[in-house]
Amino acid sequence: MKKKHSQSLFYSHKQRGVTILAALGLGAALCLLFGIAFNAPYARLTPFLLAAVLGICAILFSSLTIELSEDLLSWHFGPGLLRKQVATAEIKNVIVTETRLLHGWGVHFTSNGWLYNVSGFDAVQITLKSGKSFLLGSDEPDQLCSALERARDANSGGTWRTPHEF
Repeated sequence: MKKKHSQSLFYSHKQRGVTILAALGLGAALCLLFGIAFNAPYARLTPFLLAAVLGICAILFSSLTIELSEDLLSWHFGPGLLRKQVATAEIKNVIVTETRLLHGWGVHFTSNGWLYNVSGFDAVQITLKSGKSFLLGSDEPDQLCSALERARDANSGGTWRTPHEF
């Protein structure tokens, strides 16, 4: 069930997926080259279909938009078909961190929880009161953490225990 932002936004940022677009574009170009190189009609179809799938993925993961209101943190890829959200009241703490090259880009599970990113290695690890955590890739992780702190302060009347802890 979708929940609308009931308050004004504390934070809104769209990061372009430069890295993921470059990787998917290169993959699609190589598929097209292989498709052109094959002479057999049935062998040409597979690389072209694969290039089309990579093109669709490039559109879906072209950017990552993160929005934060007093009561809701939400994020979505590209045009918004892939989206997630969590109530700010459920957040226990946040910390700026870095992902590794092995973590890759897109959306997948890591040892620190689900990772949602499109470019770069900077991220914010968000731990929920339930103990689950996830990472949001960002090219401005410090600003996202500050915005999360402002949302926390707005929810708790300005009292908090330690930096980045809800």
